[in-house]
Amino acid sequence: MDQSQSETNGIGQRLRELRQKRGLNQQDLASDDVSVSYVSLIETGKRAPSDTVLKTLAERVGCTVDYLRTGRDDARVKELELKVAFGDMALRNGANGEALQSYSEALANAPLLQEATVRRARLGQALAFEKLGRLEAAIQLFTTLFEDPGTVPGTSDWAQLAVALCRAYRDSGDQMMSVEVGERALRKLDQLGLDYTDDHIQLGATLITCYFQRGDLTQAQLLVNRLTAVAEQTGSRVARGSVYWNAALVARSRGQFKEALALTERALMLMAETDNVRHLGILKFNCASFLLDTESSEHERIEELLTESQEAVVEAGTAVEQAKVEVEFARLSLRQGAPQDALGRASRAIGLLRNEAPWDSAFARTLLAQAQFDLGEERQARETMRAVERELLRLPDNRSSATVWRQAGDVWLANGHQGEAMTFYQRALCGAGLVPLHSTSPAIAMVTSPQT
Repeated sequence: MDQSQSETNGIGQRLRELRQKRGLNQQDLASDDVSVSYVSLIETGKRAPSDTVLKTLAERVGCTVDYLRTGRDDARVKELELKVAFGDMALRNGANGEALQSYSEALANAPLLQEATVRRARLGQALAFEKLGRLEAAIQLFTTLFEDPGTVPGTSDWAQLAVALCRAYRDSGDQMMSVEVGERALRKLDQLGLDYTDDHIQLGATLITCYFQRGDLTQAQLLVNRLTAVAEQTGSRVARGSVYWNAALVARSRGQFKEALALTERALMLMAETDNVRHLGILKFNCASFLLDTESSEHERIEELLTESQEAVVEAGTAVEQAKVEVEFARLSLRQGAPQDALGRASRAIGLLRNEAPWDSAFARTLLAQAQFDLGEERQARETMRAVERELLRLPDNRSSATVWRQAGDVWLANGHQGEAMTFYQRALCGAGLVPLHSTSPAIAMVTSPQT
């Protein structure tokens, strides 16, 4: 079939589809210049209509001549492109639900859009899913885009997708896959021998957090050292700030709280002049969190940092990030002797987290329980701690779960429940990789075997 025959068939098919969609018959399209039989010949691709006839038919079925001829409706295309642009704007402004709806509506008509616009909408859809906490859907879309033949390794788009996929796996709790994606991407960059860009530095910085979440502090520190040298030589203020930010997380996990605070302050200074509202908000949250870890008495400064962080993540962050700020507010309230406020903050955090970020959810419940203990609500507090236990038992043993087991054990111990505290501490040791010793000694077995 030659091109002209194919175009004729396309016109006929589109004419028939539109006629049937509008509930018309061939007689309704006929006129003094166009007979019913001629309409039938056009629809079956046996006749190519003139421009005059095409215009008449387009008016009858309610479309443009261009759509009948090519299948493309410029007005409709512009409308869909505006939906994608609106999705971009909504995503920047933190209206993630609206962004997802706009992208989805545009993608429902993907054949009308250019390939670059479709790709942009799919990336936006993936980012919206991620920010809404729908991580499985986000991972699926990120993977499809990352593995697309049009995604060239080493380019900015490729690096940004690698970061997004690594981040989504990390936040979903799949630390093995997050590290695998990040390491594979960095190895590819090394093989290509490309100069490092800010996007590449961001990929390494994201991998640092994945190592950190997995509990591999040695690998995290080695990558910190490598990236710090690269960022100082070639990176922008944002890239350097990102490296210091993640270096602070590693220092904190090593118990080096003053160093962690200094690194966070340096990252804040570097990124203060940027327009990335979300990153600044998270940095301020981290700074406040580090101050709380050091048992700082600078409560006014901590509250100011958390307030500014909350404003930023409400505007441009995710529900998980908003919940984390509420958790730190709850910690501050407990420190200040305001358990009622802490209870409200922790409850809001749990509501924001829903079924996402289970480790954060479990920690929020430990704070809720402490607030209930402080308010004299012993029964409710014990029920909350049992909910923490059930939540943690569903999670894999790793550094994240070990940390929350330890924190929950501290809550039991602080409120006079030594037996429960011992059980939680034993679980924490298992999560940290310290398995019980097998012994015939009843005393050793009693001390080392985790209780159920």
